[in-house]
Amino acid sequence: MMRFNFSNHSTSEATSAGEKSTQPLTAHKRPLTIEADPDSLDSVISNPQSFPITIVPNRPASFYGLAANGKPFKTQPSCRSRNFRPGSMRRVRRRAVFKNGDCNVVQKNLQRRRVRFLQDMYTTMVDWQWRWTLLAFALSFILSWLFFALLWWLIMYTHGDLEELHMPDNQEESGWSPCVSAIDGFTSCFLFSIETQHTIGYGVRTTSPECPEAIFMMCFQSIYGVMSSAFMAGIVFAKMTRAKQRAQTLLFSKHAVICQRDGSLSLMFRVGDMRKSHIIGAGVRAQLIRTRSTKEGEVMTQHFTELEIGTDDSGSDLFFIWPMVIEHKIDENSPLYEMNATDMLHDKFEIVVILEGTVESTGQSAQARSSYINTEILWGHRFDPVVLYNKDLQAYEIDYARFNETTQVDTPLCSARELNEIYKIQEGFRTPAEAFCKNV
Repeated sequence: MMRFNFSNHSTSEATSAGEKSTQPLTAHKRPLTIEADPDSLDSVISNPQSFPITIVPNRPASFYGLAANGKPFKTQPSCRSRNFRPGSMRRVRRRAVFKNGDCNVVQKNLQRRRVRFLQDMYTTMVDWQWRWTLLAFALSFILSWLFFALLWWLIMYTHGDLEELHMPDNQEESGWSPCVSAIDGFTSCFLFSIETQHTIGYGVRTTSPECPEAIFMMCFQSIYGVMSSAFMAGIVFAKMTRAKQRAQTLLFSKHAVICQRDGSLSLMFRVGDMRKSHIIGAGVRAQLIRTRSTKEGEVMTQHFTELEIGTDDSGSDLFFIWPMVIEHKIDENSPLYEMNATDMLHDKFEIVVILEGTVESTGQSAQARSSYINTEILWGHRFDPVVLYNKDLQAYEIDYARFNETTQVDTPLCSARELNEIYKIQEGFRTPAEAFCKNV
């Protein structure tokens, strides 16, 4: 929290309060003055009597000594979370990307939708849910078996193989030569259809040279069986190995945090990979979605702004061997530059984060997505370390139980712009000797 100490600040109310509490404050070696917080940074800058300005961290109530009645302060246990702030119980903003990476988008009023989807049947079936894919897989074989069984039955019927005197038991006596041996009805035609389509060949039912149509049908069904098997196997394989499944083992932290790093406010989130097979050429991006108004008055409700992010000093390209904290420095080029803690809580925006790379084991590209809305950003927190060196194992150990753990740290509640202004003011009040020592 930010507080401002005013060296020449005094009011009549403070004086009267000090007289009433003179006796209790005798326990302290120096008098204590609780200073009022300014309304804004501009009011501080416009008041030259308020300099110098110092930033002090939060202190417990016991730091300020005794109450006005001479009794010490009593702290009551609170059921509120330490992250609770007034006004935080509000309706959560609708988000474009869910935490699991699914996009919250529904399409409607598409012209010729079914025709266009049928033209790209392969992609349509890959995008189906598993129950529909498996149903189509089973029906593609069963219906084809039944269809070709019906064709075989018609061939047998037109050739006269299904007459009583031409049945398999009477063929020796009548000297009849059928199109397909051992066929006595639709059931045997169905079994022969399965054997032909999948080249099983049990050796009982065989095609004879008496029927050219039977020879043609056998060739056609064999070709269809190979093509249909390859098509359905390709769909199942593509569905099992698509990049969306690999993204299930790429993790994003539940919350993003804002704290100071090297004197500047930074927005940070953490990414991790559960598998031992690494992501090659991993890169991470972040985009801010918020409402923006143009100079002409146009309201853009879904305006995307790219955020400059990186990890340590390596930029957005990651050597992704363990969980890493991704940082966005809130500087003059950041869209969050003028947002303080209160604005962060009440403003409506969403930060979409994208992790992309190539899967080492399959060579396919993978993409994992997640997002953070304003209520999922913790101001004044820092991520706990999860990578430690284990001397017994002689290897770096990753504790994923602490992946989402954060620690509350002292962080100014002002915006990055106001914080830079304060630093500039403090620089102006340094003596030449202090400035020389800092530069050295």
